[in-house]
Amino acid sequence: MTNIPPHLAPYVADQRYDRYTPVDHAVWRYVMRQNRRALRGKAHDAYVNGLALSGIGTERIPRVSEMNDCLARIGWGAAIVNGLIPGAVFYELLASGILPIAAEIRKLSNIAYTPAPDILHEAAGHAPILFDPDYRSYVREIGAIGAKAFSSPAKGAAFEALRRLTIVMEDPASTAEEREAAKRDAEEKQRAAAEMTEAEKVSRLFWATVEYGLVGDLADPKIYGAGLLSSVGESKHCFTDAVTKLPYSVEACAASPKIVTEMQSKLFVCKNFDELKEGARSMANTMAFRVGGTPSLETAKRSGGIATFEFDSGLGVTGVVASIVKDKDGEAVYVNTAGETALSARGRQLPGHGRERHPRGYGTPIGRLLGNVALEACGADALAELGIAEGRDARLAFESGVSVCGRVAGILRDERHVLLVSFEACTVALDGRELFRPEWGTYDMAAGSRIATAYPGAADPVAYFGAPPPRAAPADEPPPPTELEALYGTVARLRAEGGSGVVRAEALREVHRGLDRAFPRDWLLRLELLELAASAPELRDMEAILRAQLDALAGHASVANLIRDGLAVLA
Repeated sequence: MTNIPPHLAPYVADQRYDRYTPVDHAVWRYVMRQNRRALRGKAHDAYVNGLALSGIGTERIPRVSEMNDCLARIGWGAAIVNGLIPGAVFYELLASGILPIAAEIRKLSNIAYTPAPDILHEAAGHAPILFDPDYRSYVREIGAIGAKAFSSPAKGAAFEALRRLTIVMEDPASTAEEREAAKRDAEEKQRAAAEMTEAEKVSRLFWATVEYGLVGDLADPKIYGAGLLSSVGESKHCFTDAVTKLPYSVEACAASPKIVTEMQSKLFVCKNFDELKEGARSMANTMAFRVGGTPSLETAKRSGGIATFEFDSGLGVTGVVASIVKDKDGEAVYVNTAGETALSARGRQLPGHGRERHPRGYGTPIGRLLGNVALEACGADALAELGIAEGRDARLAFESGVSVCGRVAGILRDERHVLLVSFEACTVALDGRELFRPEWGTYDMAAGSRIATAYPGAADPVAYFGAPPPRAAPADEPPPPTELEALYGTVARLRAEGGSGVVRAEALREVHRGLDRAFPRDWLLRLELLELAASAPELRDMEAILRAQLDALAGHASVANLIRDGLAVLA
């Protein structure tokens, strides 16, 4: 990928294709074959058509580089990311036309469903349907609004708890007690994060549509959500009476909490993908980055994190919004940040106005000067009439009652607006309260009548946070295969080679003997052996034994449906 925004580069990783084991490829093959069968007539046509266009096959885990080449035909790309990434990063990648894909694949014990992001879900679930132009337009749009959505510290804690849960669920060494404890912690943190933030609303909308959406007629909908398309169990479960189908609306989706630890009990059905795009726009129109004004500053303050607010002049301020001074009507007339703050214009940090110039915070008035004068719109003559010229003392009175008195040290403007007026020996006051004192140094006053937008993060992330470190070198060579992985590898090689004969039959028998000796509970490799034995007359005796063994293993409730479904594909 060459179009990864620089500040997102640390989240992008290498696929390390050699790390996939033969068991991993067998899991991929099983799920893909099951889904192709289960989704016949159930998935939206765009998904079925997109499978052939997205570089995704049934027999092996795809190389993301190949997927990237296929997606490039529609102006998209794909990139490997390290597991569960922050929501803002995920959304910004989508807004940039990049499908983030976790390199990991679910372990065999979680083959039907896993809460962890994995390549089955993200490659086989998300990628194919992106070939529908209306749908990918929606995904890009919801990515753009998700990247601008404010969250809260409690939501951050909930995210970290969910990240821990996904790690524990996919760790072969984790115990049942550890998995249950991680699940309880994630659920508790989700409940504690009860405040309905912008990020939560977008997350719920994304969950109800991109992940678990149905489209078409309410009585006979089709699947388009990746969580359904990539789950053997859920793609079937969603059409049972256990799942309630509801008409799509933004309000209903946003009011429905996400269920991440079990299958969904209700799903939303949209009429078409245009309805989704209209819904995303309606949600965006309620958010701080579109609303602007005092409400957007208040949202930024509640988030408690690094945020950027921009004036109608185009000047941006990046920092933690600490306090807002309001007039009698509740409108913001002065704003302060705390800690390191940077100033920008049109998304680029202003030279000399990085964190080092404003290390302890920044404050500035908001509004017009007396006489309804918009300072940002003043030309040279109008500035001179106001006494604003370099080296001259100036006294500015705002309609809000804020006064700024000092010697003009500089005026910064672009081709359209005044952006910043800097003062030396400056005093700023409101109703007898000092907001800035001369001994504090240079006062850089923003020019702007109104806050036009506010959004989380920095206007110029690389300039504010620094350039990302170089990507770490790939790890050492993968460890040698385990005995079970070697058996899976032998079957995969024999399937790829095809043919028949005594040597091939004996190799398959040897694998079967190895399974019986050391892995009596493994059902997936027995299914793979059965498929090959069923087409080889010389292995009829082994075929019968394998069927009997699988019937016996199906007596265990945890794998009964998986085995039956596997046998159905072979029938």
